[in-house]
Amino acid sequence: MSELEKKFYVLRSVAGKENQVKQYLEAEIRNNNLQEYITQVIIPTEKIIQNRNGKKVHKERAFLPGYIIIEAILVGEVFHFLKNVNYIIGFLGGNKPEPLRPSEVSRILGKADELQEQAEEFDIDFTVGETVKINYGPFTGFHGEIEEIYPDKKKIKVMVKIFGRKSPLELGYLQVEKE
Repeated sequence: MSELEKKFYVLRSVAGKENQVKQYLEAEIRNNNLQEYITQVIIPTEKIIQNRNGKKVHKERAFLPGYIIIEAILVGEVFHFLKNVNYIIGFLGGNKPEPLRPSEVSRILGKADELQEQAEEFDIDFTVGETVKINYGPFTGFHGEIEEIYPDKKKIKVMVKIFGRKSPLELGYLQVEKE
């Protein structure tokens, strides 16, 4: 095994500061010509979808908060440089960091890719006959019973009592919440 082999290591950082650390590292790598020693700085992220006023909002967040994966050759001052960056607590493994096994790297990076794809296909489990509350739109606050589910359109048909009569409404998954 050669001493100059690139391997993946895990840096522990202050949770929530991962992006700042990544930006700083990338700038320092460029400024100090360390590209041959540190080739990748990765923050494994996942896409999440939140409901904000009835609209889908896509956000990205670290699925391993407080951890940054780097591909590097830890020789000479590179180890000390990485260890002494602001908001870095140290290497996983302390002063003698153990590189990640290739299977671990592919699992972590594969998991990140899988979570990215999964976010696009989010589904909320609704069942016909279930009562839901409308949380966005002109009928906010109304309650209704699910009549039909259209998973391809991410919509449901809800029967709502308006002025004493039941009326069907077609609503998006994010416009209702389970009771």
